[in-house]
Amino acid sequence: MRFYVIVVLLCCSIPLFSQDCDYTLSGTVVDMHDGSLLPGATLIVAGTEQVVQTDLEGKYTLPNVCEGTFSIQVSHPYCLTKGYTVTIAGNTTKTFRLEHHVEELNQVIVEGKAYGNKTKTVYESALSEDELERFSSRSLGDALNSLSGVSSLNTGNTVVKPLVNGLHSSRVVIINNGVRMEDQEWGAEHAPNVDINTAGNVILIKGAGALQYGGDAVGGTVVAEAAKVPVKDSLYGKTLATAASNGRGATVTSQLTKSYQSGWYASVQGTLKRFGDFEAPDYILSNTGTFERNASLRIGLNRFNYGLEGYYSIFKNEIGILRASHLGGAQDQVRAINGQRPLIIRDFTYTIAAPKQDVTHHLARLKVFKRFEGLGRLSLQYDFQRNNRLEFDIRRGDDADKASLDLDLETHTLMLDLDGGLFDDGNFKVGLLGRYQNNFADPDTGVRRLIPDYDKYDLGVYGIVDYRPNDQWLLEAGGRFDYNRLEAFKYYRTSFWESRGYDTLFPEIVVERLNNQVLTRPRLSFYNPSATVGATYSFAQAYKVFFNYALTSRAPNPSELFSEGLHHSASRIEWGDLRFDPEVGHRLALTLQRENKGFGFSINPYINTIGGFMVIEPTEVQQTVRGNFQLWEYRQTDAQLIGVDIDASVALGSDFRFNHQFSMVKGYDRTRDEPLINMPPVSTKNELVYENRKLNNLRLAVQSEYVFRQNEFPDTNFEVFIAETQTTEIVDVSTPPDAYHLLGLNSNIDVGLGAHSKLTFGVTVSNLLNTKYRNYLNRLRYYADDLGRNFLITIKMNY
Repeated sequence: MRFYVIVVLLCCSIPLFSQDCDYTLSGTVVDMHDGSLLPGATLIVAGTEQVVQTDLEGKYTLPNVCEGTFSIQVSHPYCLTKGYTVTIAGNTTKTFRLEHHVEELNQVIVEGKAYGNKTKTVYESALSEDELERFSSRSLGDALNSLSGVSSLNTGNTVVKPLVNGLHSSRVVIINNGVRMEDQEWGAEHAPNVDINTAGNVILIKGAGALQYGGDAVGGTVVAEAAKVPVKDSLYGKTLATAASNGRGATVTSQLTKSYQSGWYASVQGTLKRFGDFEAPDYILSNTGTFERNASLRIGLNRFNYGLEGYYSIFKNEIGILRASHLGGAQDQVRAINGQRPLIIRDFTYTIAAPKQDVTHHLARLKVFKRFEGLGRLSLQYDFQRNNRLEFDIRRGDDADKASLDLDLETHTLMLDLDGGLFDDGNFKVGLLGRYQNNFADPDTGVRRLIPDYDKYDLGVYGIVDYRPNDQWLLEAGGRFDYNRLEAFKYYRTSFWESRGYDTLFPEIVVERLNNQVLTRPRLSFYNPSATVGATYSFAQAYKVFFNYALTSRAPNPSELFSEGLHHSASRIEWGDLRFDPEVGHRLALTLQRENKGFGFSINPYINTIGGFMVIEPTEVQQTVRGNFQLWEYRQTDAQLIGVDIDASVALGSDFRFNHQFSMVKGYDRTRDEPLINMPPVSTKNELVYENRKLNNLRLAVQSEYVFRQNEFPDTNFEVFIAETQTTEIVDVSTPPDAYHLLGLNSNIDVGLGAHSKLTFGVTVSNLLNTKYRNYLNRLRYYADDLGRNFLITIKMNY
């Protein structure tokens, strides 16, 4: 009897010994449409008490899971809750995909990112839609300037180019709604033709880690994306109006979106911005007004397995250039640069006269995608851009209203991309690109053309792979190759052609010799490899270390090759060089990051070594029939940029937060053993923020910005002969202005108007103390002070 009892007990115990509950279920929760990570998602195992939430990277881990088949419910505040069946037969990795709905009326607030990372091993900075709305009346460059490591190269206060870790123009790639902007970005005073009000978020990738966007982003990549449209029956929109005291102007922008449960959607948006002459603390900055009109339309179908989208936008901006920057003879030029006040100060007006810019940019895009089981998401995109740039100089007679520079740039691009998974812990991206570009420089302006007519052909191929061997490490590597061909028709002055030695270096490109000109047909080809390799290491829950090495190769742009004449809105003569080779950069970046609500920070040191760096700098003043202008000449050298960016945020109780930024970059010409020109000075920004969501989302913030004097700069001063006095004067174009400190205020509060509508009122004051200062990176600092105090009142209505 005892024997039978023992046998029965042993038989009953067999299932207990065979049941192993030491397995782990882990993975990520993502948006089913674009794969973006969803932090804050909740996973519940049916029939158990196991509940877990995804972290800020959308990752989850369920420990102590038994063998068998389980039902798991996955939910997220912006998604439809879904149930899944998962079979466990060992440690299992599973990715859950949800239908992600973006809450447009801001009635639910979710901590964490609402967008996916563009790179895996490069630290990214971002501006949310709320942050972008604070810059509604300003530019993309102004908004990016609020991020650490970003300054701006200004032409006055209305032409603002982002400068990332000391680099700008063609070295910073801007992606606008999936399209790489081609808008004569080579010009130092050519601002990006992007309406900031069309963006739902803006992501900054410092350095060249984002190979899918191009291998020539020596400085970085800016990705401006439209807000996601929910897959549900809905009609919503917003209108935002801002009035400003400085410039006595206003901005109105409005957007309306209609979406359907079937996946169809349409969105229309428009912006109108008008300002008169802006003011420095002590005087009016004459002829600095702006008149901007923008509109966009987006129509598409978004389903899990396939989709399409059509997008069109027009950006039109008329910009006045400070009248005091365009002067007559050498004596006026010396007086203006060496003086303390503009030589021309007039009464306030909304009239925009010469010198000015008038830019119109059209962008059209059609994109389709199809998801293939076991392969990934295949997408095909065609986009077209047309950029017409008119620059008006001060002219008299019959040509007074005729543009001195008339450039028409058309770009056609075709891209094919495949984004998929190699295995459970790895992903890949591959793509092909073809681009054709035509630039037409109107010869009927009556002025020598700055850059010639040309045709440009680009072919590119890239591949990126990432692999996560475990929960702590993520590895990424990629390569890209671009072929660029440039075919131009260019007239050279015979004296310039021979003084450069082109007659012996390039005799084969001569088409015809005229009395004092040489017609040439340059055909240039450039082969540009680029690559990236990096790793991300996560430890101690809140900490990450990013490491990235990037090889970049950038072909010289048409301005660097062909410039030979007066750049009118820049108020300077520019000379390029036909002998230039591509820049080759090597960038190492390391980031230590701590993500924590109580105390978070990121420390990002980097070193960027660039061979064949193309730099433009002043060399002398030349006299023309239109007056005296500085001559800025391109040359090629070896450069090195070393810097560090620091961000920190500390919670001071439940409602107060202190934010800190510090940026430093040092640029050196290693060939001449001297500093590079136009490197941003050291700066630090501090902000004390009070936020109370219970009190109608009240937000009060005090900002402090201190910009140090730039003590490292090249000596580019030169002498000018003054005929009136028969003397020689030193023109000081090198010495940077003094350090300065600016204070600002920012506040906003919500007022509910019903179940689906609300008003947000905001008040902002910049340069609170009306401080008199000049920015080293403002190209018009030679002629006038920067902006004085400015009050802005903003009203936003969500509906």
